[in-house]
Amino acid sequence: MSLESALQSLKRGEFVLLFDSVGRENEIDMVVAAEFVTPEHVARMRQYAGGLLCIAIDNNFAKSLDLQYMHEILSESSISNKEMIMGLAPYGDYPTFSLSINHYQTYTGITDKDRSLTINEMAKIYNVENKQKKFASSFKTPGHIPLLIASKGLLAARQGHTEMSVYLAQIAGLTPVTTICEMMDAETYSALSVEKAEKFAKQNGIPLIDGKELLEYAKVK
Repeated sequence: MSLESALQSLKRGEFVLLFDSVGRENEIDMVVAAEFVTPEHVARMRQYAGGLLCIAIDNNFAKSLDLQYMHEILSESSISNKEMIMGLAPYGDYPTFSLSINHYQTYTGITDKDRSLTINEMAKIYNVENKQKKFASSFKTPGHIPLLIASKGLLAARQGHTEMSVYLAQIAGLTPVTTICEMMDAETYSALSVEKAEKFAKQNGIPLIDGKELLEYAKVK
């Protein structure tokens, strides 16, 4: 499946399946541009992916909101158990987690409707003038959707689903805010295999992109 078909799918508000690499997490995420997310998108990710549903955002956007990585926040906190703070993951990267949020108009924050509202409103913040003020007045933390901050330099710095999905949104000309969710396998109790993901993609007409293709494209640009 070509990169162009994936970009067109994102522009239509549809899903893309994104595989990072064998040497990394070796996982496939369902990806959709946050600006288009509906309760149906959330329900489908919950049903067919089943991993942790997160919002990935561009690094400059995160800086404009004065956001930090969670491991940095915890390192600067007064908690005594600093050894609990996650450093490098087994696959060699620092986690991209920041705050977890709910939009202030949500009730529990976890329903398909609540999460789609939080996702939509987060994407809208990107286009407002005073981003930090709007962010602080619109969201509460802790909430039910973790924010993931893409590394500065994107794929040149880190080749995770966070960076890859934000990069896809950028080259598609969309707001660099995405919603991602890992695809799990209820038969093996592990991550969905590439083979099963390919079958799912074919059955549902969803483009599946290999991270290698994205890295090759990024080097050209």
